[in-house]
Amino acid sequence: MSTQRKIMAADVLRHDWQHHDIAALFDLPFSDLLFEAQALHRQHFDPNAVQVSSLLSIKTGKCPEDCAYCPQSVRHDSELEVEALMPVADVLAAAKTAKEKGAMRFCMGAAWRSPKDKDLEPLFEMIKGVKAMGLETCVTLGMLKAHQAKNLREAGLDYYNHNLDTSPEYYEEIITTRTYEDRLDTLAHVRDAGMQVCCGGIVGMGEGRDDRIGLLQQLANQQRHPESVPINLLVRVKGTPLQDVEALDPIEFVRTIAVARILMPHSYVRLSAGREDMSDEMQALCFLAGANSVFYGEKLLTTPNASTDRDQALFNKLGINTLQ
Repeated sequence: MSTQRKIMAADVLRHDWQHHDIAALFDLPFSDLLFEAQALHRQHFDPNAVQVSSLLSIKTGKCPEDCAYCPQSVRHDSELEVEALMPVADVLAAAKTAKEKGAMRFCMGAAWRSPKDKDLEPLFEMIKGVKAMGLETCVTLGMLKAHQAKNLREAGLDYYNHNLDTSPEYYEEIITTRTYEDRLDTLAHVRDAGMQVCCGGIVGMGEGRDDRIGLLQQLANQQRHPESVPINLLVRVKGTPLQDVEALDPIEFVRTIAVARILMPHSYVRLSAGREDMSDEMQALCFLAGANSVFYGEKLLTTPNASTDRDQALFNKLGINTLQ
């Protein structure tokens, strides 16, 4: 058995991946890579089931950050309509609809750099209300202080989403208003509070393969792998600095999914932003490569998403069931 085969076949959670280990996975022939990812996927998950989440923007726009991909940044002219924090009743109504359409987790996102304590008070009521429906809860609110993470956990929050976005080396090409360490600090606060982590990144932002390797290395070498790993394909939004970036090759995206599955075999690997522009065939390859989670709904925060009807039609063609 080759050294590379041993790396992939070992049913051991590793947290010491080196850049050259991950590069070797990316360099495998495509069919070999997908075979290894699918074999490992089958050890830990039903290969014909996906976890479904729904994502709602509960406060939209006027974010002071300068994330180059984000239409919600106040620094970009994306013509986004700014909306204040949604009333609790409206959020709970949206959660009820999401559950009726098959979602098992309801995620709420607010365009804050770092929320104030008073900002979180309505969130506690939202979290409790969504939990009462039998849904898992997740929020993404920007950077958190330690006591804020604890307060969210006490309200019943299950998951906190805070993406690393890209590699440490490429990070300043995308964001200058917060550091990589800021993101890691928030993840540490979330873990210390006893919550589960949803953490991934965005590919197709003009980065090279080395940066995709660097992102996955950061995720896989955390003390605990994120329970959910969203892999977003950049949605090129007019008015943002990345509106004209060259599109990522679809096969390279599938390779990224497969490598994520191999590095983090117990995690849900989620197809997130960018699915509206993916063909059924591309998504099918992603599921074969080990993706087993998607976002349902026509919009992800502010960008378009594949429709629920289209998703269900694809699942039917592929014989995929949604987890309940």
